[in-house]
Amino acid sequence: MPAPPRVIGRYALYDDIASGGMATVHVGRLVGPVGFSRTVAIKRLHPQFAKDPEFVAMFLDEARLAARIQHPNVVPTLDVVATEGELFLVMEYVRGESVSQLSRATKLVAEPMPPRIVAAIISGALQGLHAAHEARDEGGRVLGIVHRDISPQNILVGLDGTPRVLDFGVAKAEDKVHATRDGQLKGKVLYMPPEQLEGHEVDRTADTYSMGVVLFEMLTGRRMFASSKDKAELAKILRNEVLAPSSIDPSLAAWDAIVMRACKGKPSDRYPTAKAMALEIEKVVGVASATEVSEWVERLAGPAIQQRTRRIAEIESSAQIDRANLRAALTDELARGEGSGPLPPTSGARLPSSSQISQPSQISQLSQPSEYGVPVSHRPPPARRTGLWVGIGVGAVALLVIVFFVGRGGRDRATGAGGTAIATATATTLAPTPTLAPTPTLTPAPTPTPTPTLAPTPTLTPAPTPASASAATAAPKGSARARAACDPPYTLDATGHKHFKAECL
Repeated sequence: MPAPPRVIGRYALYDDIASGGMATVHVGRLVGPVGFSRTVAIKRLHPQFAKDPEFVAMFLDEARLAARIQHPNVVPTLDVVATEGELFLVMEYVRGESVSQLSRATKLVAEPMPPRIVAAIISGALQGLHAAHEARDEGGRVLGIVHRDISPQNILVGLDGTPRVLDFGVAKAEDKVHATRDGQLKGKVLYMPPEQLEGHEVDRTADTYSMGVVLFEMLTGRRMFASSKDKAELAKILRNEVLAPSSIDPSLAAWDAIVMRACKGKPSDRYPTAKAMALEIEKVVGVASATEVSEWVERLAGPAIQQRTRRIAEIESSAQIDRANLRAALTDELARGEGSGPLPPTSGARLPSSSQISQPSQISQLSQPSEYGVPVSHRPPPARRTGLWVGIGVGAVALLVIVFFVGRGGRDRATGAGGTAIATATATTLAPTPTLAPTPTLTPAPTPTPTPTLAPTPTLTPAPTPASASAATAAPKGSARARAACDPPYTLDATGHKHFKAECL
């Protein structure tokens, strides 16, 4: 029984696919919310390197640089996880096999690789390298990426017939986080150009040199240089003693010019770009279609790929970790968004069949499961109906208050008008009072008609009385106007004496 997987963040780590000098690649499983899941390849840095700052920086370089390369012939980087003192690089999982494994398979069946298949694989890989060489940063500046580790192990051919370049772990860029130590070699020595072997600076032509060596080996089925442990073979690399394909098989003479130019000792003598080399390769014998490449890969590596596919199917079918992580993720999401408690059961209410629905209006009353399995009713909740009645009550009270104040305002306006009239009458009565007393003295003869009638006024001061009487007569006793005329119930003459009004007694 296989061991339970290791869970790192959103990923579950399963069987290993391949192992290199720096890391091991595992089959992984991405577990996301709302049922999303995906099979991925997870590159795990070896523990002895995870504690080395230089190797860690180099590993992070791979993720940062590879994320800038967008091309079908490059395995995309999806994520980077740092946990428990380890680093994990998450990449797209490709169902296929590496060129190194395919080369071993051809030897087992004792047949060489078809030249058109070779041309399709090398041309596609060169197109991916060209995309890496031309990759730019956010500001549009060329990053100057150089793979520096091209080999048969780092070219993957999928069952879809598409070749892909992977593993930019020792790539070089102008703005690298770390710098390679002096004299320390990175990559596979037998595929390095002389300047890289000597520790000098390299450019993109270093990758075309390596592709020339890989092309030679795929066509001939043998190594260009026998062993990296043999000093004599390393000396051949430094002296640029490369072999032409026709030296192994005369029928491959058409490929000599391409291999010899790609593997020139001086960078300036090589193909200026990987794309230029790809175009030359496609002109030799043409390239096989993706369908032809796919069938060839399946025929050579079908059993191994199918075994891996069955194992992945087992991983995908065992959804225990998927369900656990899904439930936890959804619970956290709902808690953050709604402030709710635990996730409700995932089985929502079932809908009745059409024969069970007697009235069309019942359709809107059915309780249906939501996206998270929570039953959702189309009827308004009780809280909303309570709020509706409260709103109606508040509106009625407000209407009554408005009516009350409008009515009161009308009465106030009527009373105010009457009060104005009474005040006017009172002012008319009181205004002449100071001038009536001295009238006989100041004007005895000039006004014959009114003077005789006003002559007794200084003694009896009857002038206010007629006005008050007229006001009382005009206003019935006890009325609002009468009460206003008697407030105060007296008048004052010029000497300050009070004279009480008869109608107010």
